[in-house]
Amino acid sequence: MPAITSPVEDFVRTQTRLAPVPFVPEVRLHLAEEAIELWERTEAEKGEAGLPPPFWAFAWAGGQAVARYVLDHPEAVAGRAVLDLASGSGLVSIAAALRGAGSVTAAEIDDYAVAAIAINAAANGVDVDARCADLLDGDGAPAEVVLAGDVFYERAMAHRVLPFLRRARDRGALVLVGDPGRAYLPRERFTEVASYRVPVVADLEDTAVKTSTVWRLR
Repeated sequence: MPAITSPVEDFVRTQTRLAPVPFVPEVRLHLAEEAIELWERTEAEKGEAGLPPPFWAFAWAGGQAVARYVLDHPEAVAGRAVLDLASGSGLVSIAAALRGAGSVTAAEIDDYAVAAIAINAAANGVDVDARCADLLDGDGAPAEVVLAGDVFYERAMAHRVLPFLRRARDRGALVLVGDPGRAYLPRERFTEVASYRVPVVADLEDTAVKTSTVWRLR
């Protein structure tokens, strides 16, 4: 009997193509090629205007940097409970699962992203608990590692994310953030642990390659 899928899952599959991530070829994701057109189709599908961009359909620079770091430094996640905040496509979650994380939770507030995370995790043969939830008023417990790729892209988001990350750090979690030079990252609060030249979708970033840094919250 064929698997029963939801309309959201069907939409994710039909609007994307499964392919290796350029800077993280160990991981395959369902990716889109055209951002604006997909954004418009998503709004039409949901019957809503003014939706956030389809973050779930692209491998953003910050996420690629964190995923690369995790794959190259498995000791950061191996055997530990991991939370991937604002997971998008699930790239970082999948990288953590591939490197032996004890458990992986991917948090998103977009039901299309939650569907994409589940689909992408299955495509890579790993288990990820994808949740549609806003966790930013908490501290990420019980995660021992909190990973976040590209979350400082706007002021309002940064205003909520930083206190969340600080609370996670204060209770003992390792907090790693990937960022390609977004304006609202408070660099003075972080220590650089790695830097990469990451290929990106030029339509999204106005360039084909971005320098993306992995930071640890001090």
